[in-house]
Amino acid sequence: MTDLLTLQKSFILSHLKEGDICADFTMGNGHDTAFLSKTVGKSGHVFAFDIQESALESTKQTLKKEGCPENYTLILDSHHNAINYIDKKIKAGMFNLGYLPGAGNKALTTKRETTLPAVQNAISMLDSDGILLIAVYPGHEEGYLEGLMLEEYFKTISRFEMSISRFQIINSPTSPYFFIVEKK
Repeated sequence: MTDLLTLQKSFILSHLKEGDICADFTMGNGHDTAFLSKTVGKSGHVFAFDIQESALESTKQTLKKEGCPENYTLILDSHHNAINYIDKKIKAGMFNLGYLPGAGNKALTTKRETTLPAVQNAISMLDSDGILLIAVYPGHEEGYLEGLMLEEYFKTISRFEMSISRFQIINSPTSPYFFIVEKK
């Protein structure tokens, strides 16, 4: 069976290397932040964003437990404000839309009104041969609507500028899927 997390990481690894700059636009519990931190190494940098203090604290613990280099900036702010913090081109960015895993409040999710500008800003920050991975969780209403919104937006981007794909398990319509945005 296809493991979506392993597949996502393989796509990132084809673009990201030691010394690069990247972003985890939805840090959650810090697992993607840790993966990115280890990938770019001591000479690279990871910017990570979340609006919940508990996500920031959980990420700090994950980074310490994983033995990550101190090459990260954890920012308590919305992903749509990332452009105000990152003044360099990024080689990779990851979004895990939805709610904080393990959190009690599943009503606190990413929202279309901030997700679209966040993705648009992330695309504008992409370096040549950069990549964004955007995981969508259609099992709840806002996640379903975020996915539809992003798909419609991606259809407007020239295929000569970006290659945009969607990976989804067809016979499981409420399972998570992800978009791959690669800058040419």
